[in-house]
Amino acid sequence: MNTNAAQNLGDDKSLLLVDDDEPFLRRLAKAMEKRGFEVETAGSVAAGSAIATARPSAYAVVDLRLEDGNGLDVVEVLREKRPDCRVIVLTGYGAIATAVAAVKIGAIDYLSKPADANDITNALLASGDELPPPPENPMSADRVRWEHIQRVYELCDRNVSETARRLNMHRRTLQRILAKRSPR
Repeated sequence: MNTNAAQNLGDDKSLLLVDDDEPFLRRLAKAMEKRGFEVETAGSVAAGSAIATARPSAYAVVDLRLEDGNGLDVVEVLREKRPDCRVIVLTGYGAIATAVAAVKIGAIDYLSKPADANDITNALLASGDELPPPPENPMSADRVRWEHIQRVYELCDRNVSETARRLNMHRRTLQRILAKRSPR
């Protein structure tokens, strides 16, 4: 895998990793360096945007939720400074509505945590028409239901009462579902 990844990278191997989970960021940076990338890391939207402005990379993996804001802001800066940058949005709070927003502003793929370095490398290096291989563990039925609820919630501008009405669900039930983390 490592030699294949290095062959497919091309001349510019620069990779920006933006995540506020420091242990995860260090592990991912080390794994991506082993795959031939020249890694630069940032732990916030501000730091990621500064690096993207000063040294826009050929590849990027950006966490969606960061302590100081939304990772999509970093994606926008990268797209403005380097339109050919291949960006993956990575998050522990996966929701279809957010995935759509990420792709609309230029991300090439959207992966839910925990994604390993192989999944990320495959997504970064997939050619335009080629899709990366399907995940080993696809979404469960509970996860699909949760994703649908999240999508409707986002479309209703995060209004719990309106979302509950449209889903024909009791408002308190919806609030309990929204308070929980996503099912696997």
